[in-house]
Amino acid sequence: MTKTADRKIRWPLIPTLLVVTAAAIMVALGMWQLQRKAEKEALVTLYERNSALTEKVTFPVLPPVPDDMFYRKSSVSCLEPVEWEPRSGSDRKGRAGIRMIADCRTGAEGPGVLVDVGSSDDFTPPDWTGGIVEGTIVPGPEQASLIERLTGRATPARAMLVADVPTANLRPSAVPSAADVPNNHLAYAVQWFLFAAAALIIYALAVRRRLRP
Repeated sequence: MTKTADRKIRWPLIPTLLVVTAAAIMVALGMWQLQRKAEKEALVTLYERNSALTEKVTFPVLPPVPDDMFYRKSSVSCLEPVEWEPRSGSDRKGRAGIRMIADCRTGAEGPGVLVDVGSSDDFTPPDWTGGIVEGTIVPGPEQASLIERLTGRATPARAMLVADVPTANLRPSAVPSAADVPNNHLAYAVQWFLFAAAALIIYALAVRRRLRP
């Protein structure tokens, strides 16, 4: 009886603290994902409202770009396409292709602007030397990764203008919509909660087995 009693009171304190702490962190991450879910839903609502507006706004040349600027109508003057950045995508009829994105010079100095002038079937840049482009402001193709955002090393993303009317011999590129904004935060939250529950259950079973006479 004495040996059994001694074994029952030998609760693994340090491992228990480690497991409980890890589970608490997982729960906190799950709560944070739920908060991000609400924020993302509010952002999508804002984008949908912006998409319904027809009044043009000044194109935001410098990042960071305010959220109330995305999916608004605007125009830019491209003096010269300095560099082409072809990207896979689709046109407005859903046909797959290569989006022709030009990094345009807008003045003698200062930052340029990104302009999607249309979609093609190959990576050959169009014979376009610049001009006035009217279209919709969307997030640029270079977006920071989740790790960069979490570590605070993310650089502000540039905006891009998707042309309403493509340049010659190109098809109009599809304009991203607010519905395309990813919102997987609920799934991530559930995963963190399940991880926390699994860790506690597995640990409880292991301790029970260890303390069993």
